[in-house]
Amino acid sequence: MTKFVYFAWVRERIGTGEEDIDLPAEVKTGDDLMAWLKSRGDNYALALEHSDAIRIAVNQEHIHHADSLGDAKEIALFPPMTGG
Repeated sequence: MTKFVYFAWVRERIGTGEEDIDLPAEVKTGDDLMAWLKSRGDNYALALEHSDAIRIAVNQEHIHHADSLGDAKEIALFPPMTGG
């Protein structure tokens, strides 16, 4: 079981801030994860429509989308940050 944490508008569009998910064995990288999450429903597809802009943290360390999820106990998804 992996704990997922969603931030900002990703959280708003998915409809929850956290959830526990059993990842399928074929989900091995950040890219795999994004594709699989999008298939979970319209809310996920909308939230991750521009998934290349979403940052992924595994066990509180940022990874690239092509990187392995490894032994992920926690995965966090962050939208692009804005500011000034």
